[in-house]
Amino acid sequence: MQTNPPPVGGSARTWRQAMSEALYGAQGFYRRTGAAAHFRTSPLASPLFAGAVRALATDVDTALHHPDPFDVVDVGAGGGELLEVLAAGVSARWRLTAVELRPGEHARLDWRPDLPACTGLLFANEWLDTVPCEVVQRTADGVRLVLEDGSLGPAPGTPEMRWLARWWPLRRIGDLAEVGRPRDEAWAAAVGRLRRGVAVAVDYDHVRTARPSRGTLSGYRRGRQVTPVADGSCDLTAHVALDACAAAAEAAHPDSVRASLLTTQRRALRALGLDATPVPAYAGDPMAHLRALADAGQVAELLDPAGLGGFGWLAQSVGAGPPPLLAEVTTLLR
Repeated sequence: MQTNPPPVGGSARTWRQAMSEALYGAQGFYRRTGAAAHFRTSPLASPLFAGAVRALATDVDTALHHPDPFDVVDVGAGGGELLEVLAAGVSARWRLTAVELRPGEHARLDWRPDLPACTGLLFANEWLDTVPCEVVQRTADGVRLVLEDGSLGPAPGTPEMRWLARWWPLRRIGDLAEVGRPRDEAWAAAVGRLRRGVAVAVDYDHVRTARPSRGTLSGYRRGRQVTPVADGSCDLTAHVALDACAAAAEAAHPDSVRASLLTTQRRALRALGLDATPVPAYAGDPMAHLRALADAGQVAELLDPAGLGGFGWLAQSVGAGPPPLLAEVTTLLR
């Protein structure tokens, strides 16, 4: 799913080159280890997240008049935790596909390393933030590539400079940015695999009116945020310009993308049925009370605006209108 950019010369690699090898090379992080050992995603935090995705998929299935098969495709599926919960009790008409470099063992899932053509719900949770991208810095001599060793390389190419001018202008000397063009291309390609339905990207994100001035490149190892090192020992991630991804998919598929919606996970999950309602008073059933307390804690984590609830959700409908459950709580981009 990843392609390595050409070298720029010299011994130090650009961050896009370094990330490509460290994450997806022969000894890369995602070929050797699973996400569950290193960081906590929403599907790992609670099965209630999968329940909300099931509600969304059911909404899309109804809007599409119940196609057979109805696809649910999880891009960057990890160990298949999200789809494993969905697999329990859904219609046999639903075809569940996990897109991942390391196939899992769940028999109900179709494991594959590439995106299939599909009709239904395409769901990418924390995938785009690991698509390799260049890091750049504005200097007194203009914008320069930041190399893996911290030194500065040449100026970015013309496509990267055009992307920066439109989506992330660097106004002050010392400002850093990640060039999101590879994420735009990856997302547009993913949306292009959807015949009809809804494509959703969930990720650390920012928008043009609030880009961070110091960039967001980071590493994660064994549940801790660490200095990013491109040796395959840790995840490497940078926040995603979801507004740019939305525009890229619209430009690539002008005749099929009907609506683009952008919101936070907190608002999306509440629209899909999760809400931090108070736990009822103890009524004599200790197990039921403990389950209610556990569910309330999990919902609070998923909705926390300073944590998972602050993630961005980009939903783009293809060949149909926006999913009704989300349409009223999102910012309509198109």
